[in-house]
Amino acid sequence: MMSRPLFAPTARQTSWLIALGLGALGYALYLRYLAVELSSVGLACQAGSQTWLCATRKLVMTLFNHSVFGWTALGAAIVHLLRPTLPIFALSLVAAAFGVVLYNVGLAALAAALLIVSFARPVASENEPD
Repeated sequence: MMSRPLFAPTARQTSWLIALGLGALGYALYLRYLAVELSSVGLACQAGSQTWLCATRKLVMTLFNHSVFGWTALGAAIVHLLRPTLPIFALSLVAAAFGVVLYNVGLAALAAALLIVSFARPVASENEPD
């Protein structure tokens, strides 16, 4: 009886995942420290400024107030744990990066832990029934 291979992205896929994760982390840091927490931006947006930064700030604040980043990361991580695929891993990685930086730390950290555990899961075969 042959055992199925574990979930392990190739070197090229890993490079793309690293770039994607660092890009998401960098953009989340930009949003947190230069849009959400910067008082001059907050005052300008409350005064009625109609810029893309104010619209993005409002959207991000609405999303993290409802824990969308954390729940998305956790949901995608659970799906990935049950059925490992690269796109779901990437989605969970990006959502976890946003969640850790943008105030959804508990759920995003749990999702990151599930992503680490998922490396011990075998890859699903296309021929195998669900």
